[in-house]
Amino acid sequence: MNIKNIAAALVAASLVAAVPAAHAEGKIRIAEQFGVVYLLLNVAQDQKLIEKHGKKQGVDIDVDWVKLSGGAAVNDALLSNSVDVVGAGLGPLMTIWDRTAGRQNVRAVASLGNFPYYLISTNPAVKSIADFGPKDRIALPAVTVSVQARILQMASAKQWGQGQFKKLDSYTQAVPHPDAAAAVIAGGTEINAHFANPPFQEQELAGNPKAKIVLDSYQVLGGPASATVLYATEKYVKENPKTYRAFLDALVEAAQLASTNPEAAADAYLRVNKGNIDRALLIKVIKDPKVQFKVAPQNTLGLAQFLHEVGAIKKKPESWKDYFFEHPALASGS
Repeated sequence: MNIKNIAAALVAASLVAAVPAAHAEGKIRIAEQFGVVYLLLNVAQDQKLIEKHGKKQGVDIDVDWVKLSGGAAVNDALLSNSVDVVGAGLGPLMTIWDRTAGRQNVRAVASLGNFPYYLISTNPAVKSIADFGPKDRIALPAVTVSVQARILQMASAKQWGQGQFKKLDSYTQAVPHPDAAAAVIAGGTEINAHFANPPFQEQELAGNPKAKIVLDSYQVLGGPASATVLYATEKYVKENPKTYRAFLDALVEAAQLASTNPEAAADAYLRVNKGNIDRALLIKVIKDPKVQFKVAPQNTLGLAQFLHEVGAIKKKPESWKDYFFEHPALASGS
């Protein structure tokens, strides 16, 4: 090879080396939403746990945090490669798991814990979901696809029969949790109901004497359930094993802290979210016996199979392992 050819080869090699990998090990972009259901992520961010566990894997991890609202928004962000891991309800997970089968193969990487979600109403005439009428407006993160929307459909199927599972869909409206909570507390707006999550539901019950619980997600799902999860594409998980492991290890440590030191977890939440929630109320929410912080999913298959039964997803999940990536920390899942 002459000098000219050698020089050309060196230039070509340098250009190839300069092109960054689509997903270089040591980078993770995380999209979360609003509420205490994302506490494990808040603790991990505040305490830099992902970076800490990355160093144990010999990787310096650069973590980007993005705040979005609604399952549709986070699914779009994941499929457009704007983020690597997203947090959303089981409903949006099942939608994207079904639609990406054989392509991106999106599955869940962890649960964020078990939380009861309350459907709150300020309408004195509404005692149960059977009492909702055309004048009611039920706020939730995303119409049809959010986990709140799916749980409401499941409740409707139990109330009126499976063919009527969409009966209350026309009364729902997509509103971010903070805005919906503000509307319910203030009153006087068209939003007179909110299928919420912690701490917004507790703020509404404390802030408006007319606010009451119409439906508890645990009643619909048959007990404590992991309604909110984290998920990613198969490509990201396979190409970033050290970063992925560090992320899961960070979540496990965050769950331990939230379970054993609610005050420290509450302070982490307040620092990250810069919210105006009362600290005592927040600690009360975290200490609620119905709330359980863990990364292994619990009681998810019922809702997943319901979505198949009503035609919302084409694939029928036979096990929770169908829509979760395998990891030792999830071994006790269901």
